[in-house]
Amino acid sequence: MLHVSHLDLKEIKKGDDFEPIDWYARFKVLSNTAKDHRLKKFYGAGVLAGHTPIDQVPLMALDIETTGLNPNVDGIVSVGIIPMSTQIIQSSYAKHWVINPHVPLVDESVPFHGITHSQVKNAPTFEMILEELLQALSGHVMVVHCRVIERSFINQALKRVIHETIEMPMIDTMELEARLYRQPSTLSWMQRLFKTKQSESISIRLAASRARYGLPMYKPHHAVTDALATAELLQAQIAYRFSHNTRLDELLV
Repeated sequence: MLHVSHLDLKEIKKGDDFEPIDWYARFKVLSNTAKDHRLKKFYGAGVLAGHTPIDQVPLMALDIETTGLNPNVDGIVSVGIIPMSTQIIQSSYAKHWVINPHVPLVDESVPFHGITHSQVKNAPTFEMILEELLQALSGHVMVVHCRVIERSFINQALKRVIHETIEMPMIDTMELEARLYRQPSTLSWMQRLFKTKQSESISIRLAASRARYGLPMYKPHHAVTDALATAELLQAQIAYRFSHNTRLDELLV
């Protein structure tokens, strides 16, 4: 994932762009209303009900690298996915696509994601990998760190190529971390005042969040590596703060 400056707790608010959804029922509706055959197939694979224990849910860690931070003008240069569960991470089944973005590669972003002009020159477009990507994601709940990035860029890419967007359930490890430090509404105004500086100084970026669980540092900004880092973070969060019997809908955002 491309570096996001100043993306800390104070900028992440619960429910900022999301209302609770019955994804099991929603996918049934979308499988009938989607126009693109690839989306229809994706929705047709379904998703488990919200009351399912998280250790029974097929998960897919997902990360993208982009030319910049504005989905309206920037494009996707790589996608990395790794299937996982609460118990294992299937690294041998990881997939990585380098993509030729619909916009010129920005020189300033190359040091972050390491993808060069020569690499994207003959790389497939997003549309060319779409069917394979959706097939791999089908039946899984996505695991991301900062859903705003993944969701907005993927939807902008889809609108350009098939004139539709996608809906999918996501577990956001950044949001789960933010829940630890978000100030409860039950606190008095004086309690909130004294907690503000402490809370806002806590970073919930991927590396900082992993460090709190004693997870090792990885070189960032490679889609598969960041997907792996996110997968490990979720496993740690569940082990330390939730349980393997936690309902899926308690973790969705």
